[in-house]
Amino acid sequence: MTAISGWLAELLAGSFFVEYIFGWKGVGKITVEALDKFDFPLVMGSVLLTAFIFIVVNLLTDIVYSKLDPRIKLE
Repeated sequence: MTAISGWLAELLAGSFFVEYIFGWKGVGKITVEALDKFDFPLVMGSVLLTAFIFIVVNLLTDIVYSKLDPRIKLE
């Protein structure tokens, strides 16, 4: 489970490069273009969104991990 959450974080970070290289519309391409144009409010928003997704994935991983292993309890 811990490895899966790490893989999801890598996929999220890698999507920035893939979207920009292939020209796909998404948060990654918008963020890179905003960095080129010095549009800092847009950069801060996209970083906030990405961090929120990362936190939610880690929280869900902890919840699933506690359900799979009865020795671990959420407090």
